[in-house]
Amino acid sequence: MIARFLTAIAVALAVLPAAAQEKFPSRPIAMVVAFPPGGVADITARPTAAAMEKILKQPVNVTNRPGAAGAVGNAAVANAKPDGYTILMALSSISVIPAADELFNRKPAYSLDQFAPIALISADPTILVSHPSLPVRTLKDLVALARARPGELSFSSSGVYGALHMPMEIFMHATKIRMRHVPTTGGGPAINAILGGHVELTAGGPAAISGHVKAGKMRPLASWGATRHSSYPQIPTFKELGYKDVEYYIWAGMFAPRGTPEPVMKTLRDTARRTVEDPAFKNAMAKVDSLVQYMDAPEFQKYWDADARRLAGLVKVVGKVEAKK
Repeated sequence: MIARFLTAIAVALAVLPAAAQEKFPSRPIAMVVAFPPGGVADITARPTAAAMEKILKQPVNVTNRPGAAGAVGNAAVANAKPDGYTILMALSSISVIPAADELFNRKPAYSLDQFAPIALISADPTILVSHPSLPVRTLKDLVALARARPGELSFSSSGVYGALHMPMEIFMHATKIRMRHVPTTGGGPAINAILGGHVELTAGGPAAISGHVKAGKMRPLASWGATRHSSYPQIPTFKELGYKDVEYYIWAGMFAPRGTPEPVMKTLRDTARRTVEDPAFKNAMAKVDSLVQYMDAPEFQKYWDADARRLAGLVKVVGKVEAKK
C-alpha cells in the first residue's frame, strides 16, 4: 500500500508543469526588441531591463531581432514558449503589421491575440525633424518647399508601415504633399540616415532624437501630440497649425506570449510596476525626454485595443504602400 502511494506521488510530480516546480525566474530572461539599437524600443528596453534585474535577481538580457518593420522580432515572441523567459518590448507598430498584412491579403506574421500585455512603459508623440541644411524653419516653410519640389524631399523611417512611417504618411495625406520614403531596419538606422544627410526629414520619438536636437544636428518642426510635449514646449503641434486629424503617438510596452501562466504574469506585472519607480530608470528616461506613462495589464489592454483599432483604420486611409527596392 505504501509503495503504491509513493509511486502515485512520484507520477503526479513527474507530470506537473515545469513552471509549477520551479520559482520564477530561476534563470535569465530575454527581452526582445524587434529593432536595431538606437530607436525608442531599444532606448526604453535597456533601463527597463536594468531595473528589472535588480528586482528579479536574474539577468534580463535585451536581444535585438530586427526585420520587416518589427514583424520578425514580434513574431519570434508571439511563437515563443509561454513561460515568462521570453518577453517583448514593443512599439505601437505591433498593431499596424497585422493590419497591413490584411490589406495586402498576405499571411499574417502574427496576430495580436498571441500577446498578453504586461505593462505600458512610455508614450510620446512623434516629432517631425529636419536636417539643419534643409532651408526651412517652420512647418509652413516645409509644406511650401515640398509643394514646390514634389517627390524630391526624402524622409527615413523604421520600415514600411512602421512606427515612424505611419505619422509621415498621415502628415503627407493631410497636407497633400509628396515626399520620397526611405525605409530602414529600425528607428536607430532611420536617425542615422538623417544625421548622415542621406535624407532631409524623419519622424522620431523624443527618446531617440533628444540628444541630436540638443546638439543642433536636427531641427524640430512640429509634434504629432494633442498638446505640446513638456520637454519641447517651443514646438507647435500639427493641430495648432491647422491640421486637426494629424495625431500620432509612439508607445513602448511589454508583452509576453499568450498562455503564460498567471503566477508568472503576476510576477512580471509586479516587477514592471516597481521598475517605473526605480530612481535610475526614471533618471534614464528623463535624460532622453521620454514620458513614463505606466499602465498595468488590464488598463493597458483597454488602451491597446482602442489604439489598435485606430491604427488599423489609419492603415486603410494610407492604403497600399510598397517598399521600394
